[in-house]
Amino acid sequence: MTTKISTILKTNPFFRNFTADSIETIASKAHIINFPKNHIVFLNEDPASCFYVTLNGWIKLFRETVDGAQSIVDIVTKNQIFGETAIFQNDVHNFSAEVIEDTKVILLPLALLKSEIEKNTKVAMDMMSSLARYRKQQDQEIENRTLKNASQRIGCFLLRLIDQNKTGDIIVNLPYDKTLVASRLGMQPETFSRALNKLKDHIAMDVKGSAIHIHNIRDLIDYACMACSSEFPCNDMNV
Repeated sequence: MTTKISTILKTNPFFRNFTADSIETIASKAHIINFPKNHIVFLNEDPASCFYVTLNGWIKLFRETVDGAQSIVDIVTKNQIFGETAIFQNDVHNFSAEVIEDTKVILLPLALLKSEIEKNTKVAMDMMSSLARYRKQQDQEIENRTLKNASQRIGCFLLRLIDQNKTGDIIVNLPYDKTLVASRLGMQPETFSRALNKLKDHIAMDVKGSAIHIHNIRDLIDYACMACSSEFPCNDMNV
């Protein structure tokens, strides 16, 4: 198992500047775990002793308001890391994590990550760069919610699912259910449905379940990106 985990970590960009010995040490203390759908991995303000590498499936990162409403921070999938920022929060998680569909993860000790940061300046710089990208992503989301209408925000979301080398006609499959997509975009499900229908007024497209047939990607780019400070393709945001 240690060899398998070590091989996986070596191919993940997050660990690119870890020494071979450090990866082997971390792998020897790590475990692969299967989480079932709806499993709560951890809750906001829980003590953090580990962080995670997602091998498959989807996990929702969120916070809850006093009245129980959820604000989605991010949704992570294959090869993504989560829970690592707790080292900057006094080893306490500042959001909750829930499994959207059956998911396999690698559980790694947070203390070993902290140790590597303290002795390896390249890893420390990688962590700073990661935090900077996360901040840029947050700023982009604030911009989207401020300047874009609901249909444009859906269009932006769809563009992040598209192979950027594709042109013309394409079919996009929503990675998770529409209710969750709506929450990810900061809107109610009914608002999402209306905005998705209104998007048809601006671009030629057909919707069948989770499959969205876009007849011309260029039309979607022109409409979704007209109120954005970034040019397509934009790689700063996750789905």
